[in-house]
Amino acid sequence: MATAHATTGHDTPADAAAGHAEGQQHPIKLYMVVWGWLFILSAASYAVDYFHVQGYLRWTLILIFMTLKAGLIVAVFMHMAWERLALSYAILVPPVLVLVFVAMMVIESEYTHWLRVFFFAGGG
Repeated sequence: MATAHATTGHDTPADAAAGHAEGQQHPIKLYMVVWGWLFILSAASYAVDYFHVQGYLRWTLILIFMTLKAGLIVAVFMHMAWERLALSYAILVPPVLVLVFVAMMVIESEYTHWLRVFFFAGGG
């Protein structure tokens, strides 16, 4: 009587180990394209300073370029684009929550500043 066993696509344990040791191979073109985009985004970030963009537009552009570059690096060079969704959430959600809490603190600080000016400057 033969015993049935489930297969995972590999015929022998040696084939499974060889496939696991080989890992994912990504084409070099992918890395070169990402490197090109990183170069373009860095050039755009430097162009903001070169053309003396000032005020909120400057900081908005710099933060957008910085976020796009960080996203490309995390997705491709850290291989997050090919990871499980749970692992991606475990790494990406905490920084987003930190940004949400920082935004809440900024809103609260503006309110607190307004209250202090109103009550301590003789407004109330």
